[in-house]
Amino acid sequence: MTPRPDSSVGIEHWDEKRDGPLSEKALRLRLERLGYTVTRYVYAPGTFFPQHDHEVDKIDAVLSGRFCITIGGSQIILKPGDRIAVPRGTPHSAEVIGDEPVVSLDATRQQQ
Repeated sequence: MTPRPDSSVGIEHWDEKRDGPLSEKALRLRLERLGYTVTRYVYAPGTFFPQHDHEVDKIDAVLSGRFCITIGGSQIILKPGDRIAVPRGTPHSAEVIGDEPVVSLDATRQQQ
């Protein structure tokens, strides 16, 4: 399987013309306005999360580094400013690629 930067899974890219400069504060505010609780994580190079799912809707957003998400039969590489929605119950895996740690905002929304 060849990693792709985009797919029909629903990647959103930060647009500096529309959104202003990418920063942790700006991205966090965007996710919180969507109704998500946001936690910051730093993952070392080589970190791998085997296939799993979550009991909550989730968004993975990248501030720095490159994060490869495998979901729905596709491998998607998230770069700084990219985010992907992962609906609850959706099997996926993730891996830090390259030599740079990934700084990620992990956004979750509880079931209502």
